[in-house]
Amino acid sequence: MQAQPQDLKRGLNARHIRFMALGSAIGTGLFYGSAKAIQEAGPSVLLAYIVAGAAVYMVMRALGEMAVRNPVSGSFGHYATNYLGPIAGFLTGWTYAFEMIIVCLADITAFGLYMGFWYPDVPRWIWVLSIVFFIGAINLLSVKVFGELEFWLSLLKVGAIIAMIAGGLGIMLFGFGLSADTAATGVHNLWEHGGFMPNGVGGLIASLAVVVFAFGGIEIIGITAGEAKDPGRTIPRAINAVPMRILLFYVLTLFVLMSIFPWTQIGSKGSPFVQIFDSLGIGSAATILNIVVISAAVSAINSDIFGAGRMLYGMAQQGQAPRGFAAVSQNGVPWMTVVVMSIALLLGVLLNYLIPEGVFMLIASIATFATVWVWLMILLSQVAMRRKMSAEEVAELKFPVPFWPVGPLLAIAFMVFVIAVLGYFPRTQAALAVGVVWIALLCVAYRFWVYPNRPGDGGISVPLAQGSD
Repeated sequence: MQAQPQDLKRGLNARHIRFMALGSAIGTGLFYGSAKAIQEAGPSVLLAYIVAGAAVYMVMRALGEMAVRNPVSGSFGHYATNYLGPIAGFLTGWTYAFEMIIVCLADITAFGLYMGFWYPDVPRWIWVLSIVFFIGAINLLSVKVFGELEFWLSLLKVGAIIAMIAGGLGIMLFGFGLSADTAATGVHNLWEHGGFMPNGVGGLIASLAVVVFAFGGIEIIGITAGEAKDPGRTIPRAINAVPMRILLFYVLTLFVLMSIFPWTQIGSKGSPFVQIFDSLGIGSAATILNIVVISAAVSAINSDIFGAGRMLYGMAQQGQAPRGFAAVSQNGVPWMTVVVMSIALLLGVLLNYLIPEGVFMLIASIATFATVWVWLMILLSQVAMRRKMSAEEVAELKFPVPFWPVGPLLAIAFMVFVIAVLGYFPRTQAALAVGVVWIALLCVAYRFWVYPNRPGDGGISVPLAQGSD
């Protein structure tokens, strides 16, 4: 490919970004992880999703304020460099790429497992290899092709969620699929099996690690700012839809689930989605779910490669990643970052065979640490930006953070609390240890690799081509 060291193309329209935002909030964290969160907290998990969702919304508003003011590739890595210093940008960007690789490893493995449902005799590595090459090829095409794929995959996931909610309400209101000896359904199930908070406040707090992991990846909205055709309009619209998505796709979904089934039964027969479809008498429930979770896995892998690639591209422009990552193809795609991410996933496939499957709970916890770290840096960058702005500049902001400064400060406190939670509970302490070691290694790498060669304290904004693909 012919390298052109600048000019990403603004090929993502409002429809693409809106459904990318939808898709980023719907993944295996909802389809399977929600059962684990319910087992930890019982019905009070609804509070965990609402509180964490409010904090995530504040993160997105902070990111949106910066992205609308200065829409650049590299997004929050770029902002951390400009407002907190080069080492903060270095830590943020590489931790985000680390997060995306970890999540991708889990998702490509999940894809192999899902395909094994239909083709049990085909070795799993064949499916894993095929999806890595397929997604890598998609990401080497124009960003418009990527956006179209995300649109249709997200549409399928959203349709499945709406069908489940509608089916669940049908069971609750009209008794569809229920036999005469089936226990009564209704909201009373939220408090009749040990109370609304059966495992106490400790159970509610313990669920936060799983809940926060479910929201991971939603920050990709900020990554799209560098390739959005009209970031001043599309980014605010996508971010402002976050609260409704959280209420609809998480809170309402789990409310319906726990009203139909006692919370102690959820997850006992696999995914909660299978339980809903089985109750409706749909014999092909497992097949329907398999199609949905495959689309969720492919969508997640697609978005993760896109997000990590654009982040590394922006860091290369700032001298914080190898210069080759700034190479752009004739289609306006940073092709080197896509190739490197795909190679990393192929190496991960090999490692996956050497590691027992139980380690993926640890991987999820590590991803939670990386996610919270990135969100914390976004919030701190926005606070630092505001402190450097004059009153006149603040008044000119087109998408200011609400409830300033209380809102961002409360969100920062929440992120610090979640990191502390990882260190408190034994099953996630190893994840915090890995996260601390990762940050320490990055600090050493920065000192000996980036610091001696850095061009200056500020980042370099790279102009973006305005034409569409």
